[in-house]
Amino acid sequence: MDRDTLQGALPEYFAPWVQELGLRVEAFDADSVTLRLPQDARLSRVGGMLCGQAMMAAADTAMVLALVNHFGAFRPCTTVQMNTSFLKPLSGQDGLVRATVLRAGKALAFGEIDIRGAGDGKSVCRATTTYALL
Repeated sequence: MDRDTLQGALPEYFAPWVQELGLRVEAFDADSVTLRLPQDARLSRVGGMLCGQAMMAAADTAMVLALVNHFGAFRPCTTVQMNTSFLKPLSGQDGLVRATVLRAGKALAFGEIDIRGAGDGKSVCRATTTYALL
């Protein structure tokens, strides 16, 4: 797997509105993918706080890319469950969205996502996910 393949999956497999998040592949390893979610006024609420909907979409997208990385290619999948906890506001900085595959079997995959401020490194959002592999 390489960064260009993972970055190229964004326009190939995701809806145009997801592409408008401006996600960029920052890093990857055997079990995880990290995306940068750029700060953008269009994704912010009062006070410049990144909205939860944008974080959840970025988390879901990052996990699909982590599965692409895990399997070595895109496999059709669908989100079955996503449990998200918002720990603190994210404002004035980009977010780093790290998705880790915990287990991937024949029919289901499980993962966790941590979103941190790119500037201060503080965790702002945690999510766990289950995907059906189609």
